[in-house]
Amino acid sequence: MPIDIVVDAMGSDKAPEPEVRGAILAARQFDVRVHLVGPEDIVRPVLRSHLKGQKLPVFIVPATEWITMTDKAASAVRSKRDSSMRVGVKMVREGRAAGFFTAGNTGAAMATAKMVFGMLAGVDRPALATILPTISGSPSFLMDVGANVDSEPENLCQFAVMGSIYARDVLGIANPRVGLLSIGEEDSKGNALTRDTLPLLRNLPINFIGNVEGRDLFNNNTDVTVCDGFVGNVALKSVEGAAHLFRSLLRESLKSTVTSQVGALLSRQAFGDFKKRLDYSEYGGAPLLGVRGVCIVGHGSSNDRAIMNGIRVAAEFAQAKVNSEIEAAMNGH
Repeated sequence: MPIDIVVDAMGSDKAPEPEVRGAILAARQFDVRVHLVGPEDIVRPVLRSHLKGQKLPVFIVPATEWITMTDKAASAVRSKRDSSMRVGVKMVREGRAAGFFTAGNTGAAMATAKMVFGMLAGVDRPALATILPTISGSPSFLMDVGANVDSEPENLCQFAVMGSIYARDVLGIANPRVGLLSIGEEDSKGNALTRDTLPLLRNLPINFIGNVEGRDLFNNNTDVTVCDGFVGNVALKSVEGAAHLFRSLLRESLKSTVTSQVGALLSRQAFGDFKKRLDYSEYGGAPLLGVRGVCIVGHGSSNDRAIMNGIRVAAEFAQAKVNSEIEAAMNGH
């Protein structure tokens, strides 16, 4: 049976164009029904122009408002009660869809999901996770990357359990290695938060490997890396900036050194492979773990391929029944 996924049609920087194109791509490639939420007078013409008479399971759900990137999350969630974000999350809560994806305001998405879904039993705070590329080609899971600027050791322990379950059930890693992000591998290294968290993580029923450093995010030494949202967000933004720099430098180097036609062709192929491995659009978005529903948050600059993969990730999250596994783990079952 196809699985129903809701998409905030007004989320991304260039909405609703990427959302509509991404929904069409997902409907073609995956066994999903996609529900685009937004003002019908804005979304319908864009959808009609791209469908061009094709019959695909892509539908429009009306919403009169949307939350912008410049809106203050807390006030927008309260005041815009018919926003595309709130209507979409509510559809999942009511069982009319299995998962929700937005490339919109991250703070608003988290606040909406927490308010409408509520928290899973045994989880105090939600955590936003992201997938990073590694030298081996396998994914590396980093959390929290911005949901909680300040965290307690107990929060990081919950993040570790949730991340381990997601990596196992969705990413297919049999026994995920979990590391605590610090400034050195030794137990004595780090700040008060990491030193207090370390012994607690050692007592959890997960494959905890101890402290890891920033370079371990990419060298395949760990599958899940846990940190507070402040550190995680700084790490994520630094990675995005470095990836953009590397792409630009490599492109310029190839232009200046390759002269032959054959060399140019080979360099374009190599650059394409390199770019794909660093491309966030391949990973779809960041799951919000700990809420009683499936919520995936994409980058504001998401293109149609990123939207398509965000829909795929939402479907995989829902089908894996990750939330029931998290609740069972948190409550000792």
